[in-house]
Amino acid sequence: MDDSNLIPCYKRVLLKLSGEALKGTQDFGISDSVIADIVSELMYIHRLGVQVAVVIGGGNFFRGDRSNNLGIERTSADYIGMLSTVINGIALRDILVKNGVPASLISALKIQAVAEHYDRIRAVNYLESGRIVIFSAGTGNPFFTTDTAAALRAVEIRADVLLKATMVDGVYSDDPKKVKNSVRFDHISYNEVITRELKVMDISAVALCKENHLPIKIFDSTKKGNLITAITEKNFGTSIS
Repeated sequence: MDDSNLIPCYKRVLLKLSGEALKGTQDFGISDSVIADIVSELMYIHRLGVQVAVVIGGGNFFRGDRSNNLGIERTSADYIGMLSTVINGIALRDILVKNGVPASLISALKIQAVAEHYDRIRAVNYLESGRIVIFSAGTGNPFFTTDTAAALRAVEIRADVLLKATMVDGVYSDDPKKVKNSVRFDHISYNEVITRELKVMDISAVALCKENHLPIKIFDSTKKGNLITAITEKNFGTSIS
């Protein structure tokens, strides 16, 4: 792709990437083609000079709602989910490095053999030196989702925007898969998302972004090239601010 005419809208971004996105059409695990496309777009954005941090989910390996069926306590289920994000983070980091992009995996849990433990100053230094930083293990605490972890890390590293990669092309008044006449928003306020209880992101994550004046951009990550468009076009997807 020719990047000569593309100018990024942001200097530093945090991308929230779900584990479900990584599995593609598979029932489980990581799709080779999907992660290859994600890495390709991250490499392209990196070449544009954008500082990129990623918070990665783990739903392609374990979903918390399975805990009731399995008889697993909620706290333990959440830790299983955190470890799943580390698995995804290892894969993403190694593929980036193999393709010549410096990347670091940072975990909110101490797992020294596979990831560095979270340190805000070190993470910012990595970003400023040109590394892609992958945050895993959520916040390191049960009862908090990776949405909340993404908002927290984005605020901590002073990102310009929180990019939420989803399966739809923005925020709708209702679930567009269930309600035919649902309305898509180009822009919506934090308060509207919270009061209308729109299921685009955890309310706690939206509230944290609101408190810290951090804009959120919701976009469809299922189409190749959309991540690049989200970086280079201000009005792509739905903005929450």
